[in-house]
This record gives sequence, C-alpha cells and structure tokens, in this order.
Amino acid sequence: MTAPKTDPGPAPTEGPLIDTFGRVAGDLRISVIDKCNLRCTYCMPAEGLPWLGRDEILTVDEIDRLARLFHTLGAREFKITGGEPTVRRELPEIVGRVCALPNVDVSVTTNGLTLDRLAGPLREAGLNRVTVSLDSLMRHRYAEMTRRDAFAKVEAGLKAAREADFDVVKINCVVIRGTNDDEAVAFARLARDHGHDVRFIEYMPLDAEQSWERDKVVPGEEILETIAAEYPLEPVTQDAPQPATSFRFADGAPGTIGVIPSVTSPFCESCNRMRVTAEGAFRVCLFALEETDLRGPMRAGADDAELERLIREALWGKWAGHKINHPDFVRPGRSMSMIGG
Repeated sequence: MTAPKTDPGPAPTEGPLIDTFGRVAGDLRISVIDKCNLRCTYCMPAEGLPWLGRDEILTVDEIDRLARLFHTLGAREFKITGGEPTVRRELPEIVGRVCALPNVDVSVTTNGLTLDRLAGPLREAGLNRVTVSLDSLMRHRYAEMTRRDAFAKVEAGLKAAREADFDVVKINCVVIRGTNDDEAVAFARLARDHGHDVRFIEYMPLDAEQSWERDKVVPGEEILETIAAEYPLEPVTQDAPQPATSFRFADGAPGTIGVIPSVTSPFCESCNRMRVTAEGAFRVCLFALEETDLRGPMRAGADDAELERLIREALWGKWAGHKINHPDFVRPGRSMSMIGG
C-alpha cells in the first residue's frame, strides 16, 4: 500500500467517501444494540458487560437518518449487527427502513437464537440475506463456547431461515485452536447439505477478557487444506476484493466455503468497511483506537452537512492497517460485542 503524504491536506468535501490511501468506503455496519443473550468465551465475560441505557442507544429514527446519509455518500452494503440485533424489538422496522433504500444489499448478523420466530418478519421487511454466527455443531461444545445450552434453538433458527426463502443464508464460524478446529469438515458438510455459505473467521484479539493468544489462531489456509482433503474445492471468481476468499465444491454440490484471514493475511489494503456503534460512535476500522461521536451532534441539532463533515474527516484519517502482526499493535478498548460485528 502506498504511504500517504506527510500532509495530505483537508478531507474532500464532495465525491465518494475516500481515505488518504485511495480506498473508497461503501460498506456500513450498524450496531443496533450492545446487549447479547449469549456469553461467548472469546467475546465477553460470563457475567456479561455493563449495558448501555435505553436513552444511550440510537433511536430507530436516528439509525434511519444515518443510513440515509451514508447512502447518499455512496454506501450500498449495509449489515445490521449487535451485540445481538434480535434482542432489539424494533429490528424488523429498522431492517425495513434500510431495505427501502434504493440499490442496497442488506444483511443481518445474528446468533440465531430467536430466528425461528423472526425469520418471517425480517423477510417480510425486505431482508434477503441473513448470517448466523455458529462456532460448533456439537451441543456440548456449543454450550461450553457460548455458556448457554441453546444449540437446538440455533438449529430451529437455521431451519426457519431456509423456510423463509432468504436468497442467502450464511454461517460464520470463529475457529480457535484446541477448541473447535476439528469441525471444519463437518461445517463443509452442512454447507453441502443445505446450500449454506460457510465462512471461517480467524480468531481475533477482540475479547473483553483479553485472553486472546496467537497460538490459538488457525490460519485460513490450514482450514481450506483440511476441507479440500475431504471435499475438493475450486476458487470462486470475485468481481471485487472481498474479506472472504471463497470456494465452491469441485463436484458441483451446493454451498460455498470461505475464509476470512484477518490475522494471517489481513485485507486492509482493500478494506471498504465503516462501523456505527449502538450509541452512535463512528469507527473507520474494527481495531480503531479512536471514534467520532455522531449521536451527540445529531441530538444537538446538527444538520446532515455537519454530520457529513465529521464522517469525511474521520475516514480521511483512517490508518493503513490494524497492525495485528506488528510489535506495536494496541488492542482497541472495546470488545467485539461493544463495537458491532
């Protein structure tokens, strides 16, 4: 990646959302709540975290306003996240408003615990893509990793998602050495059986208890080799750079396999992602050490031009990459559930 100028000057006031490295941001992750009904060991403590008050999280209208603003600035991919987004009762309304924007690709990432009753309403709201976070296909191991005996609920949620006829039902699996790294082939089999897109995500240092260890990272290449030994794979041609490197099954079976090697092979050079946390903090990188408050100015009466200025200036200052593999790496102060997936 080309280094930015020593003094890149002020942020552009018009045109696409761009940083000093020439990356154009068009993918926005909006967290609608920080609360979660699981206590995943790689994310938060067993007792949970201090939750935001109801008046601290963005209202439905504030989320709608920001989504519309980012849309006018070029965002076309929107992911609704949490915490666990289904914990928020207005989720179908929020999804409906974002899906009403023209020419957008909208998805929701959920742990699937209540998807059995929400798949229908979300589909009716216009959603056509859903991602379920699932790290084990074994009930006892799922309970150990999430501290909840709820695997049957996730199974029911996936079944409901298939029956709701979403265009895409994706599964995200965080792989941890010595915990669930022996399940790659089982997940591939699930993809083949039901036509799911399964994405394996390298274990990242985003847990609230800061117990992440590099030795527990399973490289994406290793996961692919394990699956390919059982089910030969062939690469999927992608029109534009994506975080996940995707593969189809060589024998023509349905479903796809992908890896997101955020640790061993970061995709920072082509990153087009932005994030808004549940309380309205704008983050230009998952591992950012600084945030820009959008909620405060909104509630103080700022117009869209002022919000756009804040967004452009924050993005203009985006760094080259997250430095996980550098000796001066500094972990963000927030865990994944507080940031938004």
